[in-house]
Amino acid sequence: MFVGHAALAFALVGSVAVVRGWTTERALTLAVVAGAFAVLPDVDMVYALVGVASATGSGALAVAGAFWSTGNVVHRAVTHSLVLAFPVALLAALRVVDTRPTRALSVALAVLLVGLVAAVGGSLAALITLLFVLGAATVAAVAGHHAEVTAPETLVVALVGLLSHPFGDLFTGEPPAMLYPLDAALVTERVALAADPTLHLLAAFGTELGTVWAAVAIVCLATGLRPTTAVGTRATLGAGYAASILLIPAPTLDLSYPFVFSVLGVGLVGVLPRVRLVGRGPSVEPPDWLGAGLTGLSAITVAWLAYTVAYVIV
Repeated sequence: MFVGHAALAFALVGSVAVVRGWTTERALTLAVVAGAFAVLPDVDMVYALVGVASATGSGALAVAGAFWSTGNVVHRAVTHSLVLAFPVALLAALRVVDTRPTRALSVALAVLLVGLVAAVGGSLAALITLLFVLGAATVAAVAGHHAEVTAPETLVVALVGLLSHPFGDLFTGEPPAMLYPLDAALVTERVALAADPTLHLLAAFGTELGTVWAAVAIVCLATGLRPTTAVGTRATLGAGYAASILLIPAPTLDLSYPFVFSVLGVGLVGVLPRVRLVGRGPSVEPPDWLGAGLTGLSAITVAWLAYTVAYVIV
């Protein structure tokens, strides 16, 4: 559930920017950069590709299982540390300044971080850390060069993205090692949203949908967009997804792929063209990207709600 991390950071930074009266372009730019930093901790899942390459079995579930089982070897450790988030954010801010002294300082800080993690967690953790700091430097460089994001702004939005990410992972899987490399745990157990494992999964999925809608709300506030004018009636087709309760296994954290892939597939109704009967015959109009996106998101939300109601009733 990578999208939720970006959406949460986007909404947090965007809401502050809107309240403070910043221009639409500036508010959305900083929100997007925060979202990019929020996704960055999941760079540790690159290691999961090793599992995909060596997966036994040809089914989608076998590949997905290999992806997560391999990725979890290093997932939610060094890149999800609240302790390391501060030096990584500082490194990103230094990269924006881009002078000879700051470049030397950022490189020295990167070497120090990689060396520290290597001493604590070994070569694999050090490699993940290297990818982590390179990713942070890249995001900062792009933001500074193309969006003119300043070093202080980069420091703040990077911290929002990096610090918010681990808390979004408390509903799924094992709690992140938030105090890495310290030998201590800030949270030791997953936050349970429901005693029933299926309702927990559905609640976690609904929470992520909520963060996405929060990001949409910020865009609407910043631009004056009215989402009701962009959402097509096709979104109501998502209600038919309730019938899938008879076709797919009840989703849990251990077996979520059939539900997640299929419910996201409902969002494809957003790209369907509009057919109208005008004049001598039907008129086919392809949807614009905004209408397709919001209609698809609405269809997914309706499908999730319909499935949840059906599960509770059945």
